[in-house]
Amino acid sequence: MSAPVGILEVAAMRRWSSAARAAGKPVGLVPTMGALHEGHLSLMRRARAENGVAVASIFVNPTQFGPGEDLEKYPRRLEEDLALCGQAGIDAVFVPAADEIYPKDFALFVDPGPVAQPLEGASRPGHFRGVATVVAKLFNIVLPDRAYFGQKDAQQVAVIKHLVRDLNFGVEIVVGPTVREPDGLAMSSRNAYLNPGERQAALCLFRALGIARDLAAGGERQATQVAAAMAEEVIQEPLADLDYAAVVDPETFEDMESLDRPALALLAVRIGNTRLIDNLILEPAGNRRGKRG
Repeated sequence: MSAPVGILEVAAMRRWSSAARAAGKPVGLVPTMGALHEGHLSLMRRARAENGVAVASIFVNPTQFGPGEDLEKYPRRLEEDLALCGQAGIDAVFVPAADEIYPKDFALFVDPGPVAQPLEGASRPGHFRGVATVVAKLFNIVLPDRAYFGQKDAQQVAVIKHLVRDLNFGVEIVVGPTVREPDGLAMSSRNAYLNPGERQAALCLFRALGIARDLAAGGERQATQVAAAMAEEVIQEPLADLDYAAVVDPETFEDMESLDRPALALLAVRIGNTRLIDNLILEPAGNRRGKRG
């Protein structure tokens, strides 16, 4: 595979995408913050297969980090990431500087609405405001026909779907499944922070989600019981500090009472100093017939 074109400026990125679209080539976009792993690369390969050209963005977005979060130490390995983009078939990589996205007089942000308020929104105030703003900007800069996101960041996906619907972006949102390590840990750039003991402890998230899946499939209908069982599994791990365990409606992210339809089980857990999230779609026993597993 040839090396992708590197683009640093907003105007140049827009010109590149406009030329591709004028030539009849749909544009697929995979937004990332770098520190790429197989989860990102699976989205890139799909974008390459489903579009005329594929673009990845690498931008550690400062507006989605809160005070005391890991903006400064977030892993940055641009040279390695660019090579991986090339191997995945990416045609162009947009790598803007922070002041290219947020000039010094930048003042307008996107309010992500009610879907952004619970869970991650409550734990990380302002996070989804930053996400919605940078994604809106990327859509206007890259001009994609399709944009690709991972199911691991389920609430982020919901925010972006609402953004596209409510602000009439002409972008199709494609969601790829969570990519996991062989032992079940969801791939994440933040996994690099874990020492060996913490890495083993982090498996409590996957175990807890497995318990939720089995309870739902086995006929449990009380969402609070499923959430409590997940929490109980996590708190038994000495290195784990539970932020939340919840069972919600996959569209609104409101708490569910009864598992009478598909639901989403979510966890946020701090392992040592590293905060990890994961989720799993729950299919209640009565809803599984005729569905793919």
